[in-house]
Amino acid sequence: MPSLDLLLKHLNYNFTQPAFLHEALTHSSAGTPNNERMEFLGDALLGFVIATALYHQYNTANEGQLSRLRSRLVNRETLTLLAKDIDLGEYLHLGIGELNSGGKNKNSTLSNAMEAILAAVYLDGGLDAATRLILHLYKERLYEKLPEQNIKDSKTKLQELMQARANPLPEYEVIEISGSQHQQWFKVCCRISNYSNTTEGSGSTKRSAEQQAAQKMLAIIVQE
Repeated sequence: MPSLDLLLKHLNYNFTQPAFLHEALTHSSAGTPNNERMEFLGDALLGFVIATALYHQYNTANEGQLSRLRSRLVNRETLTLLAKDIDLGEYLHLGIGELNSGGKNKNSTLSNAMEAILAAVYLDGGLDAATRLILHLYKERLYEKLPEQNIKDSKTKLQELMQARANPLPEYEVIEISGSQHQQWFKVCCRISNYSNTTEGSGSTKRSAEQQAAQKMLAIIVQE
């Protein structure tokens, strides 16, 4: 296991009570105390901080647009990427069974541990410290200058376009699931009953695969 000094450097934070960090890094398979309760707290904290940041950054966006932006940032996929950015899996305390089954690379384990880390910083240093950490971790993703027309996700834009044209709504079907149980890869088909074209999308979640398929369908319809 790497030195915790490197993890603290990634977090840009030093704990006054290291027990909080130890608990955040302990999976339920390794006994108690573990990070399950911290996950709950970190999830609520993350949603609040990101919502506040988006509220100030996009001061002309409406409630629906802000909600869609937040959902792009506060989800398992993004949390997993954040965890991998700092090699969080290498620092986790896992039970033997969980470790042998590849637990340190599981998306659910990594995303939950990331939430627990946020909670640990909050419990140790307060809301200001946790906010600084979240904004630090999200700095590239949160402050990416997204054009206004891209605030809506592809599925939403496709559905609204079909409604505006009084056409049937898009239908999505999972046509293939590959990979191991904790690292699945989805392939999804998008079709609209009165269009001859179908599109496919793929991704590490069903939602991301649907978004890709919807984006391709939008491109076809716009070209027509």
